[in-house]
Amino acid sequence: MLAFCAGCSQLAPEGLDTAGKTPQQKLLEGNRRYAFSILSHPNQSALRRMEVAKGQHPFATIVTCSDSRVPPEIIFDQGLGDLFVIRLAGNIIDDTALGSLEYAVEHLNVKYIMVLGHKRCGAVDATIKGDEAYGHVESIVKAIQPSVDKAKNQPGDLLDNAIRANVSSMVRLLKSSQPILEKKAKEGGLSIVGAYYDLDDGTVTIIP
Repeated sequence: MLAFCAGCSQLAPEGLDTAGKTPQQKLLEGNRRYAFSILSHPNQSALRRMEVAKGQHPFATIVTCSDSRVPPEIIFDQGLGDLFVIRLAGNIIDDTALGSLEYAVEHLNVKYIMVLGHKRCGAVDATIKGDEAYGHVESIVKAIQPSVDKAKNQPGDLLDNAIRANVSSMVRLLKSSQPILEKKAKEGGLSIVGAYYDLDDGTVTIIP
């Protein structure tokens, strides 16, 4: 059995009334605070640091891009111990990321996963342009290429369509992932959604 942390326990949010709210509501409300520059900076005190040092119980997992302009804890106005975050260029999901997600679901009891793409994603743009994929970058391009191919048949902006298609592809991958995520999702114990972050206005929207 994995033992990434000990004494994991439910930790009450600090400074915000989140009672009865779903993980998605918490995230989108936090994003609105960020987008309108009315940040609460919850769960960032010395007391919170001491609480989470004893164990973590994040309310959501975010799978997003490594892009330095997309820091989940900031754009969702969350604090220490709130989010379990996995970041890879192009928000792609490989076996290592899947293992991390399974850990979050099985051992931290996370019931909500968001795959978050973002406007003007460099990894998707490079795939569209056919830039030379050197070293291990080739694995990223190969993961994104099917979404680019699909987007070529859609009206509108190719890059934006490919970014959204890539998010949807990763969501489908997670929903069909054996042996843990698919079972949890079908039983109703896990929600997996895709979303899009606008670099210009700071807003996050759910991708249907």
